[in-house]
Amino acid sequence: MDDEHRRGGPAGDRAGVGAAKHGVRRRVWERLDELRVTRFPGAYGRIPNFVDAERAAAALAQVPEWAAARVVKVNPDAPQLPVRSRVLAQGRVLVMPAPRLAAEEPFVVLDGASLEEAPRRAAAKERVLELGTPAGVAELPHVDLVVCGTVAVNRAGVRVGKGGGFSDIEYGLLADVGLVDERTVVATTVHGAQVLDEELPETAHDFRVDLVVTPDEVIRTPERRRSPGILWQDLTEDTIASIPALARRRP
Repeated sequence: MDDEHRRGGPAGDRAGVGAAKHGVRRRVWERLDELRVTRFPGAYGRIPNFVDAERAAAALAQVPEWAAARVVKVNPDAPQLPVRSRVLAQGRVLVMPAPRLAAEEPFVVLDGASLEEAPRRAAAKERVLELGTPAGVAELPHVDLVVCGTVAVNRAGVRVGKGGGFSDIEYGLLADVGLVDERTVVATTVHGAQVLDEELPETAHDFRVDLVVTPDEVIRTPERRRSPGILWQDLTEDTIASIPALARRRP
């Protein structure tokens, strides 16, 4: 899990992993800004909105796993807007998490087959929230493809997010009830400068991606690693209290 919500393990281990992840983030954010390959408002502190995100989405749409996916979960960040747009334009079902999972129903479902406005407009985060149907975990369909936002990733599929930990919690909630499983493919779209040729820090909560898609390359990672679900002992009390879906399911 990313830094914000994790409490499990020795304090020194937690601090070490958190510091290592933040060091990776900082290096990538600085590198992207130096290369001038980000769009407003820059890279630092977020999932970077990178130049040619549309080309990365187009490359993702060419892989067989995309063709086989009916239900696609996509993060709400700006660089994945072209992915959300393609999901809707092709009449697939889009699942998007609500901001910080703070809503009573923490996901939104929008069926592209019944869309009545331009997919690009409907794919904006605010429009998905307005047009989509709020859904609790129990109301969601099985997810065929997960597309997540990433700050850094390597060719083994280890990813580092922006530090909020919400991607891990989202995945854990769905894994607990079998809505993501071994049939589910996990992908990320990134700029090539976000792909690092080095080992990256990861924890028991972290999932690896199966596909890393840049504007110029599709990388198939060699070994799957999936979150086992919510590891309750690793969550802080504040985190559980702030996410109704967690508070309701707490053992």
